[in-house]
Amino acid sequence: MIRLARSWQDASGRARKAALSLVATALALTALPATALPAQAVSDPLARYHHQRLDWKSCVLGPNDATGKELEQAGAQCADVTVPLDYSAPDGRTITVAISRIRATDTAHRVGPLLLNGGGPGGQTLGDPPWVHKAMKDVAARYDVVGVDPRFVGRSTPLDCHWPTGSAIRSAGADRAGFDRIAAFSQDLAQRCRRHAGDVLPYVTTRNTARDLDVIRAALGERRISYLGYSYGSYLGEVYATMFPGRTDRVVLDGVIDPDRYNPRLLRGSEKANRHALEGWASWAAARDATYGLGRTRGAVLATVDRVQAAAARTPLRLGDHRVDEHVVPLTVFSGLSQHNDAAYGDFAQGVQDLLRAADGQHVTPSPWLAEFLEFELTGTDSHYGSVQTAILCGDVAAPRDPEVYWRDVQRARARDALFGPVTNNLGPCAFWDSPRERPTAIRDDHPALLVNATGDPRTTYEGATAARRMWPSSRLVTLRGADQHAVYGVYGSPCADAAVNKYLATGRLPARDITCEAPPANARPHVR
Repeated sequence: MIRLARSWQDASGRARKAALSLVATALALTALPATALPAQAVSDPLARYHHQRLDWKSCVLGPNDATGKELEQAGAQCADVTVPLDYSAPDGRTITVAISRIRATDTAHRVGPLLLNGGGPGGQTLGDPPWVHKAMKDVAARYDVVGVDPRFVGRSTPLDCHWPTGSAIRSAGADRAGFDRIAAFSQDLAQRCRRHAGDVLPYVTTRNTARDLDVIRAALGERRISYLGYSYGSYLGEVYATMFPGRTDRVVLDGVIDPDRYNPRLLRGSEKANRHALEGWASWAAARDATYGLGRTRGAVLATVDRVQAAAARTPLRLGDHRVDEHVVPLTVFSGLSQHNDAAYGDFAQGVQDLLRAADGQHVTPSPWLAEFLEFELTGTDSHYGSVQTAILCGDVAAPRDPEVYWRDVQRARARDALFGPVTNNLGPCAFWDSPRERPTAIRDDHPALLVNATGDPRTTYEGATAARRMWPSSRLVTLRGADQHAVYGVYGSPCADAAVNKYLATGRLPARDITCEAPPANARPHVR
């Protein structure tokens, strides 16, 4: 699902940005070196990609590369895989896809590679093998755990539309004038992408990312791959399993997207789950009114949030160097609600406390979580993230072109939830994008996979997981009941859910029936990563 700012998987956001800046100018469209090919590969139009030799090396790019150092400490190495920009013209321009790998140590019982995707779309995954390896416990020794920065993401060949923001998502605001402002903003973002990256935009798609995964499979010398995908990564896994039948071994999809609902308007329908998550956090904050001062009851805390939004609609709030208006406050609340644990709840409560003080006219230096979010949202520091995320969504499935469609949806949704409805139903750059180059993938009727989802997930709602379970009757669903949590395995800290995934990875056998794991009775639990 769509990720805002630094979500669950990015434990070292600033360090990663520093690392990205070191490589952004070094990666470019490149030509694949000539290699000797086996005779049987002559008829394969992708033979030179499938049989390329990977140059494994240190993942550390420089003295400030925290991600590279973490990978090195875990025993990982990194390589660049060359893939065609356009798979219909494999002899044309090429790009690189960056991967990392922690190799299996139990070679006698080795299963093969486990490729990772952490979602987004547009999120980096190259740095994820260390924590996934830890979550896998003993079974990790039997896998090569492989992180992949998808095409145009992270250390792969970059794409940047030079946006003044890291995300195209905004609230529509309180009235038609606000909606029209966001329409103009969205059109400008689309024009920037056309101007700065128009030559590659048609190839920034999930189908091409799936094709890249298959090149990686072949370049690793493997007949099949196992796969762990979170959030949007679940959709990528669905697409790969459809496009390349017979080439998957064990498949785990965590935070599951219903492929029938995959389109640029992925957030539609998530209002109820986000409201539930907000109410849960409000109860938590009310119990800690002495610390945060947001209200002594859940209703009082929710009224504080509404008060902040009303103040921002009158006059943008001043927080440090930023001006936070009615389009950004709801997005701030939305962004604070994907993780159900004390640390995330506390960060969000501090952020709301900052917003409340600003609404009261005080001079406010935002706390770290809010400062990072505002930098992401209101500066061009993370333009590359929003650029790639939007290009993938717009390049996969066409969005409605008529702004009136979105305005009607916003108005209907506003009546049900005045805070979240104008966020989840608003228009974006895809309304002004060129038509996709390929038709959307028709996902296969069945596939054995282990699906994992929390009942209160505010990003990839539980309904998506149950829809995928019906679509793939030979799959099994692990449900985390009672948590408003996005991403479960290795993230939330459910021994029940983690054990179910690890048993499947160890044996290759799905559970006999679906599994339900109960969240702890307390409002939140500590973050395990």
